[in-house]
Order: sequence, then structure tokens, then C-alpha cells
Amino acid sequence: MDIQVGNIIKLKKQHPCGSYEWEVLRVGADFRIKCLGCGHQIMISRKNVEKSIKGIR
Repeated sequence: MDIQVGNIIKLKKQHPCGSYEWEVLRVGADFRIKCLGCGHQIMISRKNVEKSIKGIR
């Protein structure tokens, strides 16, 4: 899957703030993504991101 820094990804599962969209801040074995609803940042493994992705903008 071709995901790059700056992409907006939509995940299957909703964040507690109500948003589904995240901005990609770092790409590698792990991803750092930022919630576009509340600004919360998390590190998540590539495997989990690729499994739960619904769309890329």
C-alpha cells in the first residue's frame, strides 16, 4: 500500500472524539498518525494501519 507523509487516511474504527480521518506524520515500520478531529497523535504498527484503512486522500 502506498501511504506517504501528509496523506489523509480514513480508518474503519471511529476515534472517541467522533472522527474517522487521520493525517500521516511518519511512515516506516510504525506510523505516527494525528486525529483530524481532536489533534491526538498515536504510534501504530504498519500491519494494524493497513488492516484498518478504509480510504486514502
